[in-house]
Amino acid sequence: MKKVTFWEGVVIALIGSVIGSIGFFALWFLFSEDCAFRLLISGLAFAYSLYLLSRSRERSGRITVMSIWFMLLVMLWLFYPPLTLFVIVHVLAIWLVRSLYCYASLFSSLVDLGLNTLSISSAFWALHHTGSLFLTFWCFFLVQALFVYIPTGIKYRNPDKAAIPNSASDFKRAHRTAEAAVRKLSSYNQEQTL
Repeated sequence: MKKVTFWEGVVIALIGSVIGSIGFFALWFLFSEDCAFRLLISGLAFAYSLYLLSRSRERSGRITVMSIWFMLLVMLWLFYPPLTLFVIVHVLAIWLVRSLYCYASLFSSLVDLGLNTLSISSAFWALHHTGSLFLTFWCFFLVQALFVYIPTGIKYRNPDKAAIPNSASDFKRAHRTAEAAVRKLSSYNQEQTL
C-alpha cells in the first residue's frame, strides 16, 4: 500500500459524503427511492474499491478483481436482495479488496472485517438517529479511514536497491562467478569436440 494517511481518508469521507447526499437527490428524481439508494451504494462502493486498488503496490490480479466486481453487481441487481443484504454484500466486497491488496496476515484481515462491521453499524446508527444521508456516508467512510492503522504485515523491498550491488566487492564476486561459468562451458565444449 502506498503511504495512505488518515487525513487522506478523511478527505475521501468528505467527498463520498457530498457525492452520496447530492447523488441520492439527483437519482431520486429519475428512479424510486430504493433504486436510487442501490445505485448510489453500488457506485460509491465501486469507486472506493478503485481508490484502494490505485493506492496498492500490488499490480497482479486487478482485472480479475474488477471482473468479479462486475459479476457481483450483475448478480445483485438480478436477484435484487433486501436493501440491508445489498449493502452488506458491497461492504464485504470492499473488505475482500482490502484484504487481498493491503494485508499479508489473516489477523489484519480479521481486524479489517471488524472495522467494516463497525463502519456499517455506525452508518446505520447515523441513518436511524439523524435521517441524514450526508451523516450516514460520513460515518461510514470516516470509520473506513481508520484502516491505515491496521498493521499490514507486508514488508516491501525497494526494487531499485535490489538491482544495484551493495558494493564493488559484490560486483567482483559476481564477475568471478560468471568467468568461472564461462570457463566450465568452454572446457566442456572442448571435451565434446575431442
